[in-house]
Amino acid sequence: MQDTVFTIGHSTLPKEHFIALLHQHGITALCDVRSKPYSRISPQFNREELKRSLRACSIAYVFLGKELGARSDDPLCYDHGKVQYERLAHTKLFQQGLTRLRDGMQKYRVALMCAEKEPLECHRSILVARYLAALGLDVRHIHADGKLESHADALSRLAQMLNLREDDMFRSREDLIADAYRLQEERIAYASGFPVVGPTSGSADR
Repeated sequence: MQDTVFTIGHSTLPKEHFIALLHQHGITALCDVRSKPYSRISPQFNREELKRSLRACSIAYVFLGKELGARSDDPLCYDHGKVQYERLAHTKLFQQGLTRLRDGMQKYRVALMCAEKEPLECHRSILVARYLAALGLDVRHIHADGKLESHADALSRLAQMLNLREDDMFRSREDLIADAYRLQEERIAYASGFPVVGPTSGSADR
């Protein structure tokens, strides 16, 4: 089993450059963790088109947006209309997604894909990678220039961005990172635009 899982954001990259990044890092399977696997700005990353392009390059594609997406159909995952990552992460569906991912890593070198170019602006880092790291997996983020960033280094960069001091002798690194996750979640977590007060029908997708 591979003990490293990668992440990547498609942003507005040309399809050829995106696939070249996957080849550069030996990726053999792409797990799409977008809640809605479509892009009006970059239609080359629409689910069916992307799947065809990857198949032509011998890269497997699997959609895990229902399990590991940033939005949820479960009203219990919301507080005043905003997704709460800890609640989402403890749902049966999310845990099933982690299991599917780890099973896939038995055979493939896997990258998680979402839309945002910057991993720290995306739930793939602030939600999914957090729980993968807690399982002891090595998470590495592929940037648009091909460089890799470890998840630990990304979290240090996030702490700096949020002006959280890593040299505070009265606070452990674990506490600092927990604060960084919390603050960034408040910034980026999906908000439905209205409070969810009980069971509803329909999707939380935009």
